[in-house]
Amino acid sequence: MKTLEKVDYYGWPNSYRLSNGAIELIATSDVGPRLIHFGFVGGENEFATAPDMMGKRGGSEWRLYGGHRFWHAPEHPTRTYCADNAPVALEEHEDFVRLIQETEALTGIQKEIDVELDPEKARVRVNHRLLNRNVWPVELAPWALSVMAPGGVGIVPLPPRGTHAESLLPANTLSMWAYTDMSDPRWTWGRENIMLQQDPDLTEPQKIGVMSLEGWVAYARRGHLFVKSFEPIPGDNYPDLNSTVEMFTNEMMLEIETLGPMVRLEPGTAVTHSETWDLFGDVPLPRTEADVIANILPKMSSI
Repeated sequence: MKTLEKVDYYGWPNSYRLSNGAIELIATSDVGPRLIHFGFVGGENEFATAPDMMGKRGGSEWRLYGGHRFWHAPEHPTRTYCADNAPVALEEHEDFVRLIQETEALTGIQKEIDVELDPEKARVRVNHRLLNRNVWPVELAPWALSVMAPGGVGIVPLPPRGTHAESLLPANTLSMWAYTDMSDPRWTWGRENIMLQQDPDLTEPQKIGVMSLEGWVAYARRGHLFVKSFEPIPGDNYPDLNSTVEMFTNEMMLEIETLGPMVRLEPGTAVTHSETWDLFGDVPLPRTEADVIANILPKMSSI
């Protein structure tokens, strides 16, 4: 049975715990929209949070906070880092809960997140919506970022591999940032998957973007596997040199991110980007691509 109760979450008194008996998710309406906690009932948070920022509110400075957040791409120092330190509205609907942010003063864009728990499974549907409140069109793409707790491994699947004779044209793109270091030991460059280890002892950030049409990205940690599924659209134009998924890490956390295609959002219209989250237990931490093939890929058949 699904439940919704008001709780105080680390100094945010207007937070709400959603549960279906298998998993629990906490959304705070004191800032955001942010989904700040996700995990098995009574278990640890699969998301990373910033302890020194918990409970803070107000101000114009963007704060990491942690958890799951919603941006619009392409990334820009002004448009992307609009502070989400103000309260958001929370609406309880029959099958879902909706978080509604006030329109961003700098961009004229309003954000909404709908959260719908599966009645029984360790699964949640998260719908992200951008609304253009300007009187002019805006070009953007929805961008969903999950900040995962330290110590795990991010996994991005590559498109099906082939032979030289069969594959005369490129199969996908790989985007790198100026600080991306392919020799960094946290990377595992497999034939079918790319893996990125989060290491609290390594402070240099790393990031890649991939045109992956497999429709999922995952994070494994402490016997748990968190999978974000989405529906990429072949042939559409995606941000960041055509990236549908991205991974970023530093010494604090690892982000797994999905993006929607670029759109010209007309005044008064909206664009939605949907993810399905699945959480699995008893999954060994993958160290090699063979581990991914043996222990991670079989879970995809149940999604």
